[in-house]
Amino acid sequence: MNLADMLGYADIGQLSRIAVEYQCECNGNSKNELIQTILSAVSRREIFEEQVGRLGLEDLRFLNSLLFDTRTSFSMEDLTARIQQSKFGEDLTKPASSTAEGQPTESKGTSKAKSSQATKKRSKASNPVKEVTPRDIILKFKHQGWLFNGLAGPNRYMFHVPADLKTRLRDTLERKMSILVEAAEEPNAYRDEQGLLSEDLYHMLQYVQRYEVPTSTDGSMYKRNLQQLIEHMGVRESLPQKGEWRFGYGRKFHVYPNRLALLYDYATDSKLLVEATERLTLTQAGEDKLSEEQLDETAKLYRYWLRLYKNPIPNLLALVNWIDRLARNWVTAESLQRTLLPYVKPYYYDTSESVFAQRIVAMMLHLGLVRIGEHERYGTVIRMTKLGSAVIGNAFKEEAVRSNR
Repeated sequence: MNLADMLGYADIGQLSRIAVEYQCECNGNSKNELIQTILSAVSRREIFEEQVGRLGLEDLRFLNSLLFDTRTSFSMEDLTARIQQSKFGEDLTKPASSTAEGQPTESKGTSKAKSSQATKKRSKASNPVKEVTPRDIILKFKHQGWLFNGLAGPNRYMFHVPADLKTRLRDTLERKMSILVEAAEEPNAYRDEQGLLSEDLYHMLQYVQRYEVPTSTDGSMYKRNLQQLIEHMGVRESLPQKGEWRFGYGRKFHVYPNRLALLYDYATDSKLLVEATERLTLTQAGEDKLSEEQLDETAKLYRYWLRLYKNPIPNLLALVNWIDRLARNWVTAESLQRTLLPYVKPYYYDTSESVFAQRIVAMMLHLGLVRIGEHERYGTVIRMTKLGSAVIGNAFKEEAVRSNR
């Protein structure tokens, strides 16, 4: 439903709070007048952009988590989890309070320090800072007319974002971000891997079909076979360094290079390969695939990558869509990263920078979604491919249709 529909179902209390938020002047006892005045205010670009401009970074992260999600409703638990994921700092790990239980007994020598600490605590207690809770943020979004409760039955416990507001919010944020991204010129040479990942899927299946591939007890290929397989690939990667931190991005990410790990997990999860007893073998589905005409698997690989990397990068879908919107033409990689980095959460030993560069942009290159080059003036530059924009756009539309059924 659009904003006008949801305002029609809202009670006069929520309408009044939204009207106050947008500084509407109207008869607060007339529901129809409240709705018309709110719609008029929201339709004004400068007022709408002012509302977005007043949002803090955590609010913007929470908003971003909703804008590219095609679902029509969200539970309180889901919204709360998204708000918690929007906190990137020490807030999530900070203990709520400290207790005396289990603490060592203090000696007389520490009594002075204890007294000083108590004084500080009393001082802080006299001016307590109210912690903003998820419920506060949800109420704030309700008062802005960006979240509405369901109508009746179990649905009344769900929250909805007006469809037309999602579009306007995306467009508004895109305008704000575009100012920060530096346009560039086409480099003399660039790297483009369109179609190579699909081809290498077939190369992997052919290798397993032709050669006996023994595996260790955990199902991993031995180094000799792994190096042979990489030699058959269109893109040749280095093996992970011994002792290198690697986990969270797929079942075989800890032992295989990034690109190959994605391909391997896709092949085994799609039942094209199976890890038999100490041996990797081709399934009947894999045999059938090799006997058929070779197809481009980019769209399927893209959806699989989103699912595989969603746990370590919860807002991956939003980040990919922002890259698609901001890099339709050549832009500097540095300005694109600087613009989106506030929305990239570190993952254990992976910094925000490495998550963005290695887990997102590099994998989008391998998927054929972007091309990357070096420009003598602008440095590293990046641009979406036509295939990339089509794959991302079609996946978004198909998911929206599925969500609305």
